[in-house]
Amino acid sequence: MTQMSADVIIVGGGFMGSAAAFFLRRRGRSVILVERGLVGQQASGVNFGNVRRQGRFLPQLPLANRSRKIWEKLNYLIGEDVEFLPTGHLRLCYSDEDFAVLERYAAEARHHDLDLELLGKNALRDRFPFVGPEAVAASFSPKDGHANPRLAAPAFARAAGRAGATILENTEITAIEKIGEDFEVTSGNSSVLKAPSVLVTAGAWGGQLSKQFGEEVPLVARGPQMAVTEPVPYALKPVVGVYSKVTEEVVYLRQVERGNIVYGGGTRGPAYPDLRRSYVLPQHSLNQFQQVQRLVPALKGLRTIRTWSGIEGYMPDDIPVMGESAKESGLFYAFGFCGHGFQLGPGVGDVMAELIDRGRTVTPIDPFTIGRFANRDDSDANASSETETRRIA
Repeated sequence: MTQMSADVIIVGGGFMGSAAAFFLRRRGRSVILVERGLVGQQASGVNFGNVRRQGRFLPQLPLANRSRKIWEKLNYLIGEDVEFLPTGHLRLCYSDEDFAVLERYAAEARHHDLDLELLGKNALRDRFPFVGPEAVAASFSPKDGHANPRLAAPAFARAAGRAGATILENTEITAIEKIGEDFEVTSGNSSVLKAPSVLVTAGAWGGQLSKQFGEEVPLVARGPQMAVTEPVPYALKPVVGVYSKVTEEVVYLRQVERGNIVYGGGTRGPAYPDLRRSYVLPQHSLNQFQQVQRLVPALKGLRTIRTWSGIEGYMPDDIPVMGESAKESGLFYAFGFCGHGFQLGPGVGDVMAELIDRGRTVTPIDPFTIGRFANRDDSDANASSETETRRIA
């Protein structure tokens, strides 16, 4: 039986885990990152790629701001290009009532170092003439943008590996136990990994691991409905999304420099973590493209060349589990990011590395503690959240 030891074992090789491995190595901590499949294969690699702060839960903005500073220097930091483009994020709406919500949010966000530009109907058309006629107003975050999710997590993992982290792909975890001062993590290939600290960044599977330590969470899995069109001349620079109380209206799109339009949103589809499968539903794709044409009428004639889904973990309060275990010293969590974790990835990795290394972090994460579910009513066990699509587009 093979044995390996380190300061920290990270279970889950998505964006959060890979970034945490990198930042832990920068702090001099030895790290073993364990991934059941390939790094970035699950939600981290199939999401929309939105690097945006506006629309987030306000107490999450300090974390998002910290992450944005890392995105700014990412190519230099990890030595690879993940196609980050700070093109801005435009969040529009179809009613005066919804614009009032955007106005309130902009006023409150200023207290969290996020300045948003509010655009009325005429200003919106002058600034972004491609927007459809039904849009009545918008808020614009000029320093937000987008990146390629298929590149981000693997790039961080490679950088962590170059810095000395051990990256174990295609390695199934069969058990995690606390024995004395150390955790023992047993894998399917009969290897045993030992460390005084474990960080669970296992996405939609994170709740299965926290449950082993008596910390059950009401996490549910859903599948994002994503698609991409044929390439056309590059013209739509900002990420564009809709805020609406009608879930089916909430779509978002971005154009990559190669010309393709990536879009998603609306109602999410079924996902089955035990089978590692999720599904695109044709009716969702049809509605999405109708809403995309409403958002940007010039896209009406484009052909969709691929659709896909993934497995994302959602909490009923639409915020993640992040921080130290409420029951087991040395155990840490960062999972359940409710479909809006991509922008946060570098910041989460940096914060969790700081927390594990120093026992505290300068960025407030108290609202995300797993302890908030300790006294929940059992009737909430299968609770779901539909608010995230309205909040984050």
